[in-house]
Amino acid sequence: MTLPPDLDERSTAALKELVVQLLGEVAALKQTNAELRAEIARLKGLKGPPTLKPSGMDKATDPVRPVPTGPPQRRGKVKPRVVIEECVLTMAAPDGSRLEGYEPYLVQELVLSVQAVRYRRERWQTPDGQTLTAPLPDGTHGHFGPNLRRFVLMQYHQAQSTLPRLVALLQSFGLAISKREVQRLLTEGQARFLDEARDVLRAGLATSPWISVDDTGARHRAVNGFCTQIGNDRVPWFGTRSGKSRLNFLALLRAGHSDYGLNQAAFDYMRRRGLAAVVIARLAAAEATHFADQATWQAHLHRLGIAARAEPGRAVIQDPVTIATEGAIWGSIHAHGFLCDAVVLSDDAGQFAVGRHALCWGHAERLVHKLAVFTDRHRVAQQRIRALIWDFYADLKRYRRHPSQRRRRVLRARFDRIFRRRTGFATLDRLLARLHANKAELLRVLERPDIPLHTDGSENDIRAQVIRRKISAGTRSEAGRDCRDAFLGLAKTCAKHAIAFWDYLGSRLNLPDQPPIPYLPDLIRCRGQPA
Repeated sequence: MTLPPDLDERSTAALKELVVQLLGEVAALKQTNAELRAEIARLKGLKGPPTLKPSGMDKATDPVRPVPTGPPQRRGKVKPRVVIEECVLTMAAPDGSRLEGYEPYLVQELVLSVQAVRYRRERWQTPDGQTLTAPLPDGTHGHFGPNLRRFVLMQYHQAQSTLPRLVALLQSFGLAISKREVQRLLTEGQARFLDEARDVLRAGLATSPWISVDDTGARHRAVNGFCTQIGNDRVPWFGTRSGKSRLNFLALLRAGHSDYGLNQAAFDYMRRRGLAAVVIARLAAAEATHFADQATWQAHLHRLGIAARAEPGRAVIQDPVTIATEGAIWGSIHAHGFLCDAVVLSDDAGQFAVGRHALCWGHAERLVHKLAVFTDRHRVAQQRIRALIWDFYADLKRYRRHPSQRRRRVLRARFDRIFRRRTGFATLDRLLARLHANKAELLRVLERPDIPLHTDGSENDIRAQVIRRKISAGTRSEAGRDCRDAFLGLAKTCAKHAIAFWDYLGSRLNLPDQPPIPYLPDLIRCRGQPA
């Protein structure tokens, strides 16, 4: 800013106005500096503690619950999930006393015992020279029984115990087991659990009207990576990869498939992403529409003369190979029946903006909440905008419960009045303009009242991965990484369907007298059907 030659020539009012203007510019520079510091910390793999308390918008806009007028409710009777044994306790009563019944008193106990069995397996030799050996009991794989395997999986994945502590606990029970053997129990022979976790994602993507997504840091092989959460109120799934690009996210949405497809969904995606019309025409004119793997797809692009505009590792504004590959993966997703009419709800991270996209209102309001202010005028403007957003959010909640075309028109017009305001606070005005540019995603709920207004469910699900990251240095093998993600998703899926993870493990490990647990993908498909 250019200052006049002599400030003494300016009036007191002009000087005050200049000071207020300079304070606003300083606040904007501090805000930009804070954002740059946060971005640098993110790129370094660091994450500092939060400096602001949550805004509390979601809880504050909930409908007021009626105050109970009757006597306070007491805790219900204790109902254990196990069979209750009866035991009669007697006592010596004085002569002439009369028995008047029994006073029930329930005691719950946990019995932990270690058992070692040496099986003497019969070995027979048949007349043709073959040797037959008596099989081991069902569920026994290796030198450790299914109950021990269930306990290890439960303690490590749901109880979030570390490997050294788990080994110390088992050894304190009297088991002769090493750290390497516990590691094998956690990672080896888990193909059926990995398949079920993959099928859980497929069932969710095929039947759910919406999914919410989020990601967090996760280390693998001593390198910083990212764990992506995909799910909703019925389906949680986790996948850890080295990057967090849109290409990576689309690959995760394929749910284990590795093919590429050119169909109407693929070409629509390419047009929305601004791929050149000549490239789209070249792809559409080719006879091949399905490609089994990445090598086949890359060879097809090479035959058509479609190449990247820059060397690998260098960013470009529009890379035709990247966009065409994203479109082909999106075509594969639709070809498998995934996300055909579902809404993808995210926190405005760029890699999640695919398909029918919606934005989280909690993250949008948080931008206004954490805005740095240094003058009373700016603080008043910030609080006024926050109040308007809170009232609008409360009305969106009411609309979800009772949608109507009239309310939809009113809310759209009201959104424009709020986010097109000019407050005189330059940083706030730019933020409002940015939020107004996301109008379609923020108001997706008006056309789809069944979707939530925030991504709190994803943040709650992925918190378990954050805890695991704090207590563990990360995974060192592909099997360990996949098992960690799969069992975390299976445990969360069981919780969302009111299934005890202990019972689930017992059913899958074929323990005797264990009630059968339905195949989780079938349960998701059944509950996803309209009533």
